[in-house]
Amino acid sequence: MVVLAVYVDDILITGSDIDGIEEAKTYLQKHFVTKYLGRPRYFLGIEIAHSKHGVSLSQRKYACDLFQEAGLLGSKPVDTPMDSNPDFWNDDGNYLEDKTKYRRLVGKLIYLTVTRPDISFAVGLVSQFMDKPRSIHWGAALRILKYIKTSPGKGLLFKRHGHVKIEAYSDADYAGSKDDRKSTSGYCTYVGGNL
Repeated sequence: MVVLAVYVDDILITGSDIDGIEEAKTYLQKHFVTKYLGRPRYFLGIEIAHSKHGVSLSQRKYACDLFQEAGLLGSKPVDTPMDSNPDFWNDDGNYLEDKTKYRRLVGKLIYLTVTRPDISFAVGLVSQFMDKPRSIHWGAALRILKYIKTSPGKGLLFKRHGHVKIEAYSDADYAGSKDDRKSTSGYCTYVGGNL
């Protein structure tokens, strides 16, 4: 098996078929101007580390850049990504003057969920207020960053389990939102035994 991960003009080639990987590289070099950079260590803001335990993906540098951008370098970390009973739908609080700043931060948090599934639910909640964010939503987005400060290098570890079986699980509540009676759903996908 050979997998090509393509983003604009960046290509990551991986797989279990070494000959197939070499064949793909040769084909690409024959038809395009390419530069082989060796074993990947950094790709699209994601740090890749190989060890005897497997391959780990994290976004430590990306997260640290976010701390600086948000002015949180000196702030204290928090233990959870969100308050236990947030009141995001309350009409109290001022609308943010600069929606773009909020949208940019939430967009970057969404990208951080690539290697940090532990913040997915909280990021999903704050992303619901992109149109009319209030100060409470900005505070909630900053809280997610403060949570990430507890372990900015945390990420995903892909171990070898001897198979590439894909398993997916999902769940949903029924009309769980007290405000609009909408349901919330979630899912997780395992590839080769890894989340």
